[in-house]
Amino acid sequence: MAAAGLDFGTSNTTLGVVSGGRVDMVRLEGDEETLPSATFYHQDGSISVGRAAIAAYVGGEHGRLMRALKSVLGSALMEETTLVGRSRVKFRDVLKRYLAEVKKRGEAAAGAPLTHLVHGRPVHFVDGNAEADRLAETTLHAIARDLGFREVSFQYEPIAASLDYEQQLSREELALIADIGGGTSDFSIVRLGPERAKKAERASDVLANDGVRIGGTDFDRHLSLGTVMPLLGFRSKLARGEIDVPSVYYHDLATWSAINRLYESRVHRELVDLEKRAAEPRLIQRLMRVVDDERGHTLAIEVEAAKIAVAEQGAVAVPFDWLERGLSTHIDHAELVRHTGELAGRIGARVDACLAAAGVAASDIDAVFLTGGSTRLEHVRAAILAAVPEARVVTGNVFGSVGTGLAVEAARRYG
Repeated sequence: MAAAGLDFGTSNTTLGVVSGGRVDMVRLEGDEETLPSATFYHQDGSISVGRAAIAAYVGGEHGRLMRALKSVLGSALMEETTLVGRSRVKFRDVLKRYLAEVKKRGEAAAGAPLTHLVHGRPVHFVDGNAEADRLAETTLHAIARDLGFREVSFQYEPIAASLDYEQQLSREELALIADIGGGTSDFSIVRLGPERAKKAERASDVLANDGVRIGGTDFDRHLSLGTVMPLLGFRSKLARGEIDVPSVYYHDLATWSAINRLYESRVHRELVDLEKRAAEPRLIQRLMRVVDDERGHTLAIEVEAAKIAVAEQGAVAVPFDWLERGLSTHIDHAELVRHTGELAGRIGARVDACLAAAGVAASDIDAVFLTGGSTRLEHVRAAILAAVPEARVVTGNVFGSVGTGLAVEAARRYG
């Protein structure tokens, strides 16, 4: 029997196991500790997860890809079904099957059944809806119990990141922990240090938690709507009058968790009719080609890759030759900021709220610990650091700090 800490993220998942008092991160896919939160349903009913799932889809295999699985928690989508082959599957069962594979790989690495779990969770699964937030945690708890975990508890993801950071400290400090992930942005203000790490109860060390449901997938969505969807007719006009074509198709196509909605037969019929009524039918034909060929995730993958490339290189050309010869777009940092700057501002505003809740001044913060993939976006980092300009900046393992901290917490809770 063994304990584990699970960081089930919107974009990636990590798992740490506790064995003999030691914490080890599991290599969930080959040599990689991260497993993309993706599932591909093959035509024979079997599944692939992670990079293998994405590779099956990109390679042209016919089936159904699902990504950003965590984002359906607490939403009406959780009890909806999606068409897989000729049958319909509940999103709850999609999550359960994915997490079952994660547990299986963890047990193979640990050489023992995983029976005790500390599950990571954002400060808010759903903004401003306590009931939906409670339902999201209850759903994850029930799935974990169904998978055979006998003890299941939760820890806020930024608190978990602070426990990872604390392991490198030689003196006490007051830290702002910023975990900017694929689906949420979460903050904690925590007193940390070598002596405090020895305490069995740490509640008094946590001064405040805050968060907002904005993450990397939201940046993908806004960037897609601003730079890619207009190539498919977004905000173009109907032939009669000054009315825009319906925007719902484009919002679904730009949202990881909603893409599969477009692959229903009724949508094809609606788009055939829309093409006839559009002022620029050529654009709607592109949209139809994406939907009919079930290439929505291809677009989303390319937008995500473009976002990362802009963060690293400053600008990128994005070709869509697979859709139409010569079709492309160019995205630079200014474009990224133009379409997603409001999101970064809202993330930064939560730092001020967290400071107020903790009853401390910005100048009291000794260090800002940054983790989560979206902290690599320059304007997101700037928005966070502007609120605490005097603090030392520490960058953690952007994909592994939360999982490591959850495993540290599992060791403390379950031994």
